[in-house]
Amino acid sequence: MSETKCRCEWARSEIEQHYHDTEWGVPNRDEHHVFEMLTLEGAQAGLSWETILNKRAGYRKLFKKFDPKKVAKFTQADFDRLMLDASIVRNRLKIESTISNAKAVLELYKQGTTLSEFVWSFVDNTPIVNYYKSLADLPAQTDLSKTLSKQLKKQGFRFVGPTTMYAMMQAIGMVNDHTTDCFRYAECS
Repeated sequence: MSETKCRCEWARSEIEQHYHDTEWGVPNRDEHHVFEMLTLEGAQAGLSWETILNKRAGYRKLFKKFDPKKVAKFTQADFDRLMLDASIVRNRLKIESTISNAKAVLELYKQGTTLSEFVWSFVDNTPIVNYYKSLADLPAQTDLSKTLSKQLKKQGFRFVGPTTMYAMMQAIGMVNDHTTDCFRYAECS
């Protein structure tokens, strides 16, 4: 008989459970990963997270493993190719924003910081551990995600609204929003 683990309520499908169990809420400062999550959370707007996870391999391949230096060099021909590829969400604005966000990352480099350093500075490089009992308790956005969104927009980033930024903060472990009954809560605290 297999043991059933208590997970956060949103992790229902196999792909969501794997993501939840291995990645979500784990502090990650890798530059490419942070850019990936910024991109994927923006792409998710209006869609299910499961849809994005199912297209993640396509995103990683087409967006050069989320290397901002490579993505920033994409041409109109690259954009046109991306718009025809069903392995990602073929939304003109979302694809354009990924390319322009890569250029905004390069501007951060010129300022002497990285995307990872920039976003993690909003929590003083220390994850916030929340104490939510159920999915219904989790906020969609916070004052902190509103501030992060505003500052990223000032830096030229797009598709970085406060709700999207809060989801990214959860994804890269800036906040631990595993519910207190979830087996990952203590592991990510």
